[in-house]
Amino acid sequence: MDMFLQRIQELRQILNKHNHNYYVLNQPTISDQEFDALMRELQDLEESYPQYADPLSPTQRVGSDINKAFKQVTHERPMMSLANSYNIEEVQDFLRRAQEGLGGEPCEIVGEMKYDGTSISVHYEHGRLVQAVTRGDGVQGDDVTANVITIKTVPLELPEGLDYPDRFEVRGEILLPWASFERLNQERQFNEEPLFANPRNAAAGTLKLQNSAEVARRGLDAYFYFLLGDNLPFKTHAESVEALRRWGFKTGEISVLKSIDSVSDFINHWDVERKHLPVATDGLVFKINSLRQQLNLGSTAKSPRWAIAYKFAPERECTKLKYVSFEVGRSGVITPVANLEPVLLSGTIVKRASLHNEDIIRQLDIHDGDMVYVEKGGEIIPKIVGVDTKQRPSDTQPLKFVSECPVCGTPLVRVEGEAAWVCPNKWGCEPQITGRIEHFVGRHMMNIDGIGEEVAVMLHQNGLVNDVADLYDLTYEQLVGLDRFQERSAQRILRGIEESKQVPFARVIFALSIPFVGETTGKVLARNVHDIDRLMAMPAEELAAIPEIGPKIAQSIVDFFAIDKNREIVERLKTAGLQMSLSEEEMASRSDRLAGKKIVISGTFAQHSREEYKAMIEQNGGKNVSSISKATDYVLAGENMGPSKLEKAQKLNIPIIDEIQFLDMLKTDASD
Repeated sequence: MDMFLQRIQELRQILNKHNHNYYVLNQPTISDQEFDALMRELQDLEESYPQYADPLSPTQRVGSDINKAFKQVTHERPMMSLANSYNIEEVQDFLRRAQEGLGGEPCEIVGEMKYDGTSISVHYEHGRLVQAVTRGDGVQGDDVTANVITIKTVPLELPEGLDYPDRFEVRGEILLPWASFERLNQERQFNEEPLFANPRNAAAGTLKLQNSAEVARRGLDAYFYFLLGDNLPFKTHAESVEALRRWGFKTGEISVLKSIDSVSDFINHWDVERKHLPVATDGLVFKINSLRQQLNLGSTAKSPRWAIAYKFAPERECTKLKYVSFEVGRSGVITPVANLEPVLLSGTIVKRASLHNEDIIRQLDIHDGDMVYVEKGGEIIPKIVGVDTKQRPSDTQPLKFVSECPVCGTPLVRVEGEAAWVCPNKWGCEPQITGRIEHFVGRHMMNIDGIGEEVAVMLHQNGLVNDVADLYDLTYEQLVGLDRFQERSAQRILRGIEESKQVPFARVIFALSIPFVGETTGKVLARNVHDIDRLMAMPAEELAAIPEIGPKIAQSIVDFFAIDKNREIVERLKTAGLQMSLSEEEMASRSDRLAGKKIVISGTFAQHSREEYKAMIEQNGGKNVSSISKATDYVLAGENMGPSKLEKAQKLNIPIIDEIQFLDMLKTDASD
């Protein structure tokens, strides 16, 4: 090996080690002068021998002045959000649900800090950082590798000889420490620039800068808490976090908690001690420790069932109610919004807070001009929780809810059995029309890039789009003819419209804005109904019989398609070429191997989660049932099958199969 290359590699290893000692362990072993001398030697060698350049060299931590646009990257595994809890009883409920989901199997829980920054996913191959991606919308995010490389607590190369896999992903939180935040705001104040409201916003804004040299100067930090990869050798979450620490990652404190009392002690301890940490936190996270149990518990469409966030008690402030505005949603529901004298709350300036509905206004007994108490629900969404009646002037009147739509003037109607007032003018009320357009084009629906709130309003006000089917009649000439509309924007929208014709049937159902039909329900309907014509023709009783649908959603679907306008839109979308049935590939993966078979799932499994087995049963024509009866055909049993179910199955002579037998059944031809 070239002696200069050998020295370059040696210096890189030495500097990486001292970086870790200083920034992660807070235990420097050499002086700053000695470190700087080693860095200068490496910089000189790299300049003299550019053939040995490496983008992960410690010299690259300073970043670059070259601006680079971020590219979108799809996550290998979705980055889900956590369900929230606010007291020990809700944490107990989480633990109880987890144990029920595991057939009564005992659970060990771990507690860790919930850092208040911006989520990041970092990928490593052969011990080297290859890519860093922001959370984005959970499905895809921005490639911010050049910026993350500048963060000195993020390992660029892992030491050789450790037990890390060839390829893995680590997730964590990018933060701006309090000291860096205060320094940054002092600089901005001196330069008469707007101040950042809190470290979270500052961290997110810094990570999205296109000048990585400025990112390096601001001093971001990173804590890592989650390891992902194929065939990882660990049995518990705690073991995997310890492995991250051993490999050189900065991790927060993690505690294995043996009882609910120790969970309570953990909460009480960190509710005080978090205020002494160098970075912002907004709560704790509790996770099931066993990775096998995590697999079996699975996830909902939005969050894992094996973890929950605990949010500390929110701050409360008193401020003046200036006035209440009434806003119209895409379903016509009228939402009252309190407009407030600005107040600082949990690090952000709050000017508006939702009052939800008329019943909430009456319960709070809000009067015009009241002094109101404002909290942040989970320290995120502002809400009014009370009124200081002692400061109320004697001549004020109770706040009145509007009786007509504030936009189109149509008299409001009350939804039977609910607190909501609704504008019934669905096809003539602009916020409803543009709201449905915005929903339809969204990333989780038809994913038509370039149409946000402003463009949706522009398209409607110019008479081009009055319903979602009109999108497929748009032309290039119409778009470029709009005021201040660029050619590139028009091309991007038309390209997105054309590509949306390949969006799967399940997402088309979700995009239609059928009340109570969300992303998960759309998938259930697509899997069970197969095509839009059958969905439009099905009676409520038949729809309600589909697992996870129920009578409320079923009636909503029937009512939606009873409106001629909705059926007309569907027919136009069908003519435009949208996917109005399961694809051939999706249908090909279905079979009748379990046709008509009623199957009960009990216990925990090693190869797939319970949710995956439920999907397999439905994909192969079977039906998931929750209780054992004479009509049950099989019990799919994992470890720790409930003793009462086992006894009942044996008493009724119901065949009990394990997951190996079940998977073999799916490989067998229906005729065998």
